[in-house]
Parts: sequence; structure tokens; C-alpha cells
Amino acid sequence: MVALAAEAGVHRMALQKRHADLKEEFYARVRTETHQTPEVERRLRKELVRLKGALKDSRAAEAASRHRAEQMALAAAVLILRQPDSQDQPVPDNVIPLHPSGN
Repeated sequence: MVALAAEAGVHRMALQKRHADLKEEFYARVRTETHQTPEVERRLRKELVRLKGALKDSRAAEAASRHRAEQMALAAAVLILRQPDSQDQPVPDNVIPLHPSGN
């Protein structure tokens, strides 16, 4: 890309910003004629794959966190709404009170 800009007598950034169509045509010709992908494109594709994987992992973690939060909210609601009064319900046979009432 630098050599193309120098040959055209244009600053490299001007070529990349104002003449993106020429830049794309240059890269297309490089791919066609050399049957190779430019190093910049390979690095960007590799980075794109890495970022897509990170985004997928992040979305999965967010969904898991949201699910845990919903479960905790439901459990809290059940506990708040169903506070058993020790006098209303008998203690099951398999439960041993830590502080027996009446002693």
C-alpha cells in the first residue's frame, strides 16, 4: 500500500481515506494475481475471529448471569412470601431444632 501511494504520488493516508475504492481494487488484484491474502488482511481476519469468539463468550456469560439473577429473585420472592410461622406448622420428624422452644 505504501509503494502504491508513493508510485501514485499521493500520501498513504489520502489513498486509504479518500480513495478507498482504489485501495480495495489494489488488494483484490494482489489476491487475484498472487493467490495470496495480504498480511494486513490476514491479521484483521484473525483478530475478527478472536473478537467474535470473545463476544460469543461474553453473551453466554451475560445470559448465565441474567438466569442466576432471575433464579435468585424468584427464590427471594418465595422466601419472603412463604415465611413459615413456627407456631402454625409442625416441625418435620427429620428436622432437629438448634434452639428448641420451650426449654
